[in-house]
Amino acid sequence: MGDLNLDKFDKKRNLIRSVFSNKKKEVEIAGWVSNTRALGKIRFILLKDFSGEIQITAIKGKTDKKVFEVMDKVTRESVVYVRGSVKDSKQAPGGKEVIPNEIKVIAGAEKLPIDVSDFSKTDISKRLDYRFLDLHRKKIQAIFKIQSTVSMAFREYFVDQDFIEMQPPLVIGSSSEGGTELFEAKYFEKKAYLAQSPQLYKQMVACSMEKAMTIAPVWRAEKHNTVRHLNECRQMDIEVAFANTMIVMKKLEEVVKYVVKKVLEKNKPELDFLEIKLKIPKAKYMTFAEASSLMKKKKVHVGEDDLTGEAEKKLDELFPDTIVFVYDWPLSGKPFYIMPKDEKVNAKLSEGFDAVYKGMEISSGGQRIHLPDLLISRLKAKKLNIKNFKAYIDSFRFGAPPHAGWSIGLERFTQVLLSLKNVREACMFPRDRDRLVP
Repeated sequence: MGDLNLDKFDKKRNLIRSVFSNKKKEVEIAGWVSNTRALGKIRFILLKDFSGEIQITAIKGKTDKKVFEVMDKVTRESVVYVRGSVKDSKQAPGGKEVIPNEIKVIAGAEKLPIDVSDFSKTDISKRLDYRFLDLHRKKIQAIFKIQSTVSMAFREYFVDQDFIEMQPPLVIGSSSEGGTELFEAKYFEKKAYLAQSPQLYKQMVACSMEKAMTIAPVWRAEKHNTVRHLNECRQMDIEVAFANTMIVMKKLEEVVKYVVKKVLEKNKPELDFLEIKLKIPKAKYMTFAEASSLMKKKKVHVGEDDLTGEAEKKLDELFPDTIVFVYDWPLSGKPFYIMPKDEKVNAKLSEGFDAVYKGMEISSGGQRIHLPDLLISRLKAKKLNIKNFKAYIDSFRFGAPPHAGWSIGLERFTQVLLSLKNVREACMFPRDRDRLVP
């Protein structure tokens, strides 16, 4: 950065957002060149930082010659430092502009391989190839500012309720859920896998510390290629001792309302920019049988033990701005660790549920099996190797209370909240079956 002293600049720097509200006549700002424009003897730069944008205006013959020359040649997305005077201007965005007395190019930008304007027509695949540059776009920044609020609000809500934040292992020795393909890894002389869920570990923690929550990455090796699935994602999980399905469904309802409330409070500019009209949702509870019957009346197909995407969209049409909780789910459609209804091995129904919001499933969960013999029976019913789950089963032999929990995918929840067409838009650096870089 040449002769720009970072230690001193950190104390003197004005955020662009603050320029519009403070009464300082001279400011020092730095950021990225969002756009440039030449109009006769006048040169304009639209300068942005994470807080906002402001116009820099230079006039030939009035502005220092070197400053004018820099503004005449600087390229878009170059990083620049500006020291100048703040002036009111009816023509400038926001009603103020900076007349530069000094300008330095800190890091020049080469010719851009993609369009990073707010009106970009570049397809998503190419934008993801240059995701580090795509993150310069105001729309993309708005998405991740909101996602940051989502994760912080989730954590805040449960920490305030005395939940322990746990850090589950991300390398595991066997399947967490069964039936899901795993990414295999070499672990010294042993075979290991990337964790597909923190499920088994959060149960162990809840059975000793009562309330557990985590935000952790997970990996699933299904070879799908849809707009709602990733092979690596972040999950927001909770697990609660002395709780059943209804209790944790209520906690899910409450935390989603809390998160949406926080987004409305903290991210109004981003929501306005994305043209998202967000409301704190209502909640509706119905059994799987009731949901299936309702869908059949509406001539919408449902599976024997699952809701189709068409059915999820129909629920949103029927109950807009509502989290629809579907419980008493068929046991055949739930993982081995979900408690059978009435604790019967061959029960047809389970203590599992799904939550559908804005036409898409955002969460599944329910009460877990805390009885070793019943757990072994369910593993056998699912044709899973009991030896692979020995430590998990044994953890319930020493005083394990009834417990329940659920998981929300951070990226999918962001997609749903912001009505994004593709979940990859809600992941900074997506990983799917075709993408490992950047």
